[in-house]
Amino acid sequence: MSGPGTCPTFQLGRPRYDQSTFLGRLRHFIEVIDPGTLFVSQSRLNASVKLLDDYKSGNLPPGVTDFQLWEAQKIKQAIIHPDTGEKIFMPFRMSGYVPFGTPIVVGLLLPSQTLASTVFWQWLNQSHNACVNYANRNATKPTPTSRFLEGYLGAVTSAVSIAVGLNALVQKSSRFSPAARLLIQRLVPFPAVAGANICNVGLMRHSELVDGIDVLDNKGNVVGSSRIAAKHALMETALTRVVLPMPIFVLPPMIMTFLEKLPLLQTHRRLMLPIHSLVCLAAFAVSLPVAISLFPQMSEIEVSHLEPEIAMATDCKVVTYNKGL
Repeated sequence: MSGPGTCPTFQLGRPRYDQSTFLGRLRHFIEVIDPGTLFVSQSRLNASVKLLDDYKSGNLPPGVTDFQLWEAQKIKQAIIHPDTGEKIFMPFRMSGYVPFGTPIVVGLLLPSQTLASTVFWQWLNQSHNACVNYANRNATKPTPTSRFLEGYLGAVTSAVSIAVGLNALVQKSSRFSPAARLLIQRLVPFPAVAGANICNVGLMRHSELVDGIDVLDNKGNVVGSSRIAAKHALMETALTRVVLPMPIFVLPPMIMTFLEKLPLLQTHRRLMLPIHSLVCLAAFAVSLPVAISLFPQMSEIEVSHLEPEIAMATDCKVVTYNKGL
């Protein structure tokens, strides 16, 4: 993170780093998911919002630095939804995704899962994902509670069905050695979670496809609602949800299969769960910013690719939309 002496000039509502490059987006999202923002007090949040409001109105107190303004914007963006202006519940913020999600990942990757434990951990994981997807959606249009419940039930059902089906196939296969079967069982959560994540995003944010999402011109004015932009937003978000679990559900099983053979863990079995948890935490902490950096949060799309009525409503050749996280 840049220090106070290396800050670029502050621009309200603009990212601190260049969003046209992957490295710039990565640096931006590392700040967005900073778990430190979970501990920001209400008074500091209020002070950050006031500072940004003062900047916008031209009443900025003397002595305020660019670094302070960037920090204020970081705090506001981490806690407050850009469309609703309301605080996002702590466990469902992107900054809370790793600390609140890691215990679930550890549970999903525990060896020798029973049917009941498989169902429980997949249900818990997709419940958490559903709430994160909903809390960080594009909220320019209201979403009925009934659609949320329909999406949630569909996401959980798909996750459990895929995981149970894959586990059953592995159990019935006699071609694999016991060691190979154990490794494959540990890798089952990845295709189950990746497939369910796509369903989760599509079902939890289906209303965006129906009602469209707001697209903005170069001055930030709403040009209209576009279903085509909504389709792009959901496709981009779904792709990040496929890339996200790759390191989380592939690397820890392979690493733990190697570590479990070490004399230390052979003689001190109680260390297995703590080490497993640390490996999962490290994989999750690396995977999340990389996955969500694939696309900028405020994505651009050419007006010529959108509905004719939107093309007629603006002179801009490119408009932007909030794809959600």
